[in-house]
Amino acid sequence: MAEPQTTTPPAGAKASAAPALPQDEAEAVAQVGEARKRLRLEMSKLVIGQHDVIDQLLVALFSRGHCLMVGVPGLAKTLMVRTLGQVLELDSKRIQFTPDLMPSDITGTQILQEDPQTHQRTFRFLKGPIFTNILLADEINRTPPKTQAALLEAMQEGRVTAGGQTFSLAPPFFVLATQNPIEQEGTYPLPEAQLDRFMFMIKIAYPTRDEEMEIYRVTTGDVEVGVRPVLSGEAILRLQKIVRRVPISDHVTAYVADLVRATRPDGPDAPDFVKSWLSWGAGPRAGQYLLLAAKARAILMGRMNVSCEDVRTAAQPVLRHRLFCNFNASSEGVDSDHVVERLLKHVPEPKPENYK
Repeated sequence: MAEPQTTTPPAGAKASAAPALPQDEAEAVAQVGEARKRLRLEMSKLVIGQHDVIDQLLVALFSRGHCLMVGVPGLAKTLMVRTLGQVLELDSKRIQFTPDLMPSDITGTQILQEDPQTHQRTFRFLKGPIFTNILLADEINRTPPKTQAALLEAMQEGRVTAGGQTFSLAPPFFVLATQNPIEQEGTYPLPEAQLDRFMFMIKIAYPTRDEEMEIYRVTTGDVEVGVRPVLSGEAILRLQKIVRRVPISDHVTAYVADLVRATRPDGPDAPDFVKSWLSWGAGPRAGQYLLLAAKARAILMGRMNVSCEDVRTAAQPVLRHRLFCNFNASSEGVDSDHVVERLLKHVPEPKPENYK
């Protein structure tokens, strides 16, 4: 994640009505930039490279979002999640999604238990692996939609309903799902409603040559490397609340609205290439996630001012799985990433005369 060129609202722009952060929280935000450096330093002991991916994971975590990670096997997705849990002092669990996986294998099941003294039988809920802080849903598209749907309530509401009872998940709760983009036989594509629950779709690329050589050296040796925790769960919860209170100027909010509205092919603000390439575009949830991601990114950089550059940096992972290309796009070799790139060039920042 490159350091942004900080921009300020245009002259005449209406000031945000959001209150400024209290002094103690402002000081906490200033310390997060240093914490981010320590997080990346600790994770680099086990995870070579992938700095942008790590930053995106942290942005989603501080925004109370979830991530869908797309990459071929062997790119350290599982190691990344486990290491992230260690440096953040959070509990993490992994579920290998398979075609025979049942919803109760994720959420938990009711068991019949007999009291040894009274011999009275009662049902007791045995919690499943979803009751954790960081949940790795490995190869989520290998299980049928019925089982995939077991995650919906937990991701949206932070709770699980079973046997007529509702059980709250201990915050912070963060779902990281993985998909293999190559092997599609025997898979069940995620429904659009499920995709929309993920704040980011992160594409994990191959490492560079130097990073790959370092991976070979580190992983084939006999030296065990440990990591130290940097942030506690309580600190993360506090930072999640601070993210919500970071003020956003109308200048940035208007830019997000213009960007999201331009993705809708039936809308009046859609450019010609959107009408030609997309079946439908992003909804309001995309704009909410863009603003939250911009706030979290600013905090991770040790800033309290959010710029349009923060929004542009988050545009690809927020929008790529919310834009659905049609046959015209497929025939021309165009995917959603290409559409987002064109949108970022097409949609300008709001001008001062647009404000009253």
